[in-house]
Amino acid sequence: MTLHIFNPEHDIALAANLENFTSPHAGRQLRYELGYLPALWAEADDVVLVDDVREAEKNFQVFNTYVKRMGMQCEHLSKPQFVTKRELASLTGVSRVEPWGWDLTVRSMLAKNGIPETVLLSMDDIEKVRQLSHRRLTARMLPLMQTDSTLGQAHEFFDSNALRSWQQAHGSIVIKAPWSSSGRGVRFFKDAAWNANQEGWLNNVLKNQGSVMAEPYYNKVKDFAMEFECIAGKVTYCGLSLFDTANGAYTGNILATEKTKEQMICRYVTEKHLHEVKDKAIMALEQLLGTDYEGPLGIDMMIVNDGEAGLKLHPCVEVNLRCTMGHVALYLSEFCNPNHDDEWVRVMRNQGTGLKLRLL
Repeated sequence: MTLHIFNPEHDIALAANLENFTSPHAGRQLRYELGYLPALWAEADDVVLVDDVREAEKNFQVFNTYVKRMGMQCEHLSKPQFVTKRELASLTGVSRVEPWGWDLTVRSMLAKNGIPETVLLSMDDIEKVRQLSHRRLTARMLPLMQTDSTLGQAHEFFDSNALRSWQQAHGSIVIKAPWSSSGRGVRFFKDAAWNANQEGWLNNVLKNQGSVMAEPYYNKVKDFAMEFECIAGKVTYCGLSLFDTANGAYTGNILATEKTKEQMICRYVTEKHLHEVKDKAIMALEQLLGTDYEGPLGIDMMIVNDGEAGLKLHPCVEVNLRCTMGHVALYLSEFCNPNHDDEWVRVMRNQGTGLKLRLL
């Protein structure tokens, strides 16, 4: 039996690095509304940990009904077993735990509520995951992924003076906290004269997390990602994720066949180049992760307008060592379109009351 957990506050928990950590309201609300999410791919005998069983059952049923109304095949969707923390100690036969992402907080919660240490990551392994999840991994990945048609750089700074000097040579820059959730922990510094809010945020991150990551500001044309899975040091490519954001926060994914998604991205880059970047990503991940991380992961990328040089691919904006909504979209694309019809295209959106699907 596998115990599944949707803990979307994972990235913030990595930054806090505490056994007892209370997520901000937005993270708790997302977990409450989408806690049922792992039930979409859980096996029949698996269990899904949620905050509220009734809420999870209701939202899962709403999703199930929505799928049926759109004429999609959904024979796999049956009522899963949802449990709360109070019931964990009474579970028997848990042989594996699959959270959205591993961090000290989720490990501590499981251990305190009766899940055997033998099926949890060790404290040392948790720390390895945390260090690999630091945004400096992007700076290590980029040199290994560059081609003639790519761009991108990222640098780590430990004090504001060095960062100011670097900005003078690059103009507008993006500064990122080492650990933060999507859409948070990122600031745009477009002027040499930083205001008090920018200065305060920067100094706070340097004090609490030890450094910041900085990169040039790029003229983004299109967001997308490549999703992977790492098992025993071997990285497998899962597929493309075409997603939308608003103010840096995730808003939705396209569901389609890989052929259709590649055609969409190949409006900007060639198929050969896309596959070349994928192969380089696999080699870089295997080199840098080794056996210290196991599970799903994603690399955010973007198409950039580089002025006179034209469109270029930024091959590694961010590495997410956890499950992503892109993995969810890949599963649903396969599950809801078993005949691999290239004309079949849908949009998956989180609209605040659960995962929604609608026609593109």
